[in-house]
Amino acid sequence: MENSHISALSAKHAGLEARIKAETSRPMPDDILVASLKKQKLRVKEEMGGRH
Repeated sequence: MENSHISALSAKHAGLEARIKAETSRPMPDDILVASLKKQKLRVKEEMGGRH
């Protein structure tokens, strides 16, 4: 059960990273969106670290 939760968090983390990269590669990235995505990614990373 624990590994599946970490796997799900890892997938979510990777998805957020991809969205951040896609947004920042646009000609006029939405800085507020990027900041929000980065905060979400950090929360996921913290949760992954707290589960080990």
